[in-house]
Amino acid sequence: MNQERKYFGKEDFVDSLNKIIEQINKSNWSPEVIISINRGGCIPGIYLSHRLSLKHKVIDIQLRNSNKPPDLKIIKQRIKEFDNILLVDDINDSGKTLKTIYDLTNAYSKIIYNATLIYNQESKVKTDFYGKEIRRSKDQSWYVFPWEEW
Repeated sequence: MNQERKYFGKEDFVDSLNKIIEQINKSNWSPEVIISINRGGCIPGIYLSHRLSLKHKVIDIQLRNSNKPPDLKIIKQRIKEFDNILLVDDINDSGKTLKTIYDLTNAYSKIIYNATLIYNQESKVKTDFYGKEIRRSKDQSWYVFPWEEW
């Protein structure tokens, strides 16, 4: 499948971060930590952690194009450390990554919200805070973020 590439430029990135921060502020909820999903969530997570003055941690869970299963024990340990968590990723496309994390942490009494730069409204998992919405049935583009083409 040859997908059209759409470039999500620096202006799109900053605009999305500002929208996410505005949505968080309006929500009356405050995370105590940002946990970025490696790799796509790291850069937006770091920006958000600086802007919101929060700790920043990283978890590694790559389900797309990976033959190696993620180390769920490390993800559980990271989630156990905090009560109010903001998970950050670049895109919520199918929802598979977020669903895996939520399923894994269901047993804990944690408040976990998520933020993504791009939210596919047809995903299995709702995105709580986002910059841009798409519908995969109408937009099958491959989004290229600024840090992916250097």
